[in-house]
Amino acid sequence: MPNEEREALSLTAEDRNVLYAARRYVGLALEKKLGLRIKIGVYFQDPLVAEQHPEYGFDNDFFVPWEPGLADGPTSARFAVVDYNADAETLTPPAKWNAKLNAFVDSEGLPLGRESKNALQFHQVHVWAVVQNALDYFEHGNGLGRKILWGFEGSRLIVVPHAGYGQNAYYDRRSKSLQFYFFNNGEGRRVDTCLSTDIINHEFGHAVLDGIRPYFIEAISPETAAFHEFVGDLTAILVAFRNNKFRRAIGAETQGDLSVDNALANIAAEFGMAVENRPYLRTANNKETMQSVAKYRQQPHTLSQVLTGAVFDIIFELSRQYMKRDHTIKEAFAYTVIRIQQMAIQALDLLPPVDATFRDYALAMLRAEEIANPTDPEGYRDMMLDIFIERGILDQAERESLQKRRFVFNRIDNIKVFHDVNSIASSRAEAYRFLDDNREALFIPRNVDVIVADLFTAEKLTRESRRLPRQIVMQYVWREDVLLDGPRFGTFSGQSTSMLCGGTLAFDENGNVMAWVRKPGSALAGRGAKAEAEVLDGKRRLDEFLEAMAERVKHGRIGEALESARGMIGGTIAPLTARTVDGALRFELAPHFGIHADKEDEMGGRQWQISS
Repeated sequence: MPNEEREALSLTAEDRNVLYAARRYVGLALEKKLGLRIKIGVYFQDPLVAEQHPEYGFDNDFFVPWEPGLADGPTSARFAVVDYNADAETLTPPAKWNAKLNAFVDSEGLPLGRESKNALQFHQVHVWAVVQNALDYFEHGNGLGRKILWGFEGSRLIVVPHAGYGQNAYYDRRSKSLQFYFFNNGEGRRVDTCLSTDIINHEFGHAVLDGIRPYFIEAISPETAAFHEFVGDLTAILVAFRNNKFRRAIGAETQGDLSVDNALANIAAEFGMAVENRPYLRTANNKETMQSVAKYRQQPHTLSQVLTGAVFDIIFELSRQYMKRDHTIKEAFAYTVIRIQQMAIQALDLLPPVDATFRDYALAMLRAEEIANPTDPEGYRDMMLDIFIERGILDQAERESLQKRRFVFNRIDNIKVFHDVNSIASSRAEAYRFLDDNREALFIPRNVDVIVADLFTAEKLTRESRRLPRQIVMQYVWREDVLLDGPRFGTFSGQSTSMLCGGTLAFDENGNVMAWVRKPGSALAGRGAKAEAEVLDGKRRLDEFLEAMAERVKHGRIGEALESARGMIGGTIAPLTARTVDGALRFELAPHFGIHADKEDEMGGRQWQISS
């Protein structure tokens, strides 16, 4: 680099703060030059893969977003690494932030990297860098196009690199943390889950989903629990595929054919070999269908593989189509990375606020693609539809209606009181008034207390970094009282609980409805054929809710939420826990969303794993 260019890029702290405020307009390459990205070495996947396959080894050119408030820990705006080992009751000293070097350093002031990979402070920096990068991936315009919050009170997610001895890693809402454990494999080799990039990204995926859809935790249906696991595995796959060097190595390994066994599809290699004695914990390169996993309905990790496999099929088809257009493998994979981020991550904002199913996500992906790419010259929606039908996520009988051409934007019928979309977007109080003034048109019963669960504005990108119209997205929920009556509900018979109902409404900046997805209740709200159809759907939901509850009871999948002075007692947490809130039962997914695979012997009243 010429001296004059080097001097031009020598910035004062004030200069960098100004540029940081405008970083969205700068571009990644210039961010690196300006010091708005920090270079930190991390494992592409994990230490075992690095030893066995050097091409998937250590990424010395991994960059994460810089922030003005970086501090020891590492600590940033959204994360705080606290290296507390609960087994030994020890607190490991933190990595130190050196602003002059723009790096985290060890006790001797040397930057932490590959040369210090055995130091616990490097472990701290490694796990922080991976989650910092993953958060940037979700919030980017190709993704959600907005800042996200966590599913708990607070703005920082605590990250614990060495929480104790055990074969697990998990996200826990109650302690506001990601917990990573370590153990010795059969050969006496120490396995640190905080050094597995796949595992870190999987657990972070749980934290993201819990933040953007916090009511998913009150899911009776095993499919919603499986959706949580899908998002974890999807995060591991997509964030890995985003890495340029890793992607080039995948291209060389597969010669562009992602249908063959490959490192991208295989999740948590070192952990899988140590715990399951196979070269991965789970693989996205599978042929599972809803029918083939029907007998595993109570096992969310197994069930999730259907949806993970479907999205991996879409990744394969995208890359294949790009190569058919005479793109090189490198170019085809690069285009695929951006398109699948837009397809898979932007769709998360179009999910209902409660009780998500694989079908809901498939429809959200199709609708998000319809919004971003209405003419669809490449036939992407037909390709996605074929895959979802083949996997049994959508039904063949739906094909014609889903392929039918329609208007991209619409209005809601029978709105009685008009509210300007900017007014709706201004606060939850304004959004609530819109809902309350138009209950009949929105199929919300008059007697329920509807809650605005979330309200945000997003600025998303589509192909060639074109900006979509600004989106205003509102989630609203209410509770429908349900009596658990009969012996099939076991000890819960005679008690009251609630079925969550609600919807997600997405407007463009002109007030047009981009998407409206609902989970109705069984009470009639409104008049006419549409209202009657809505209540029939609500009654079907209620029947499914009660049947799913009975199945959970039958299989011994519900237990009390046991706690100690230090929080949840991990080894005795059931897949569903029961709590009494305001005189009624609430059933929640286990607070630990973990990396473990499902085990047959976790059924029938035996002690559960930390993650079910």
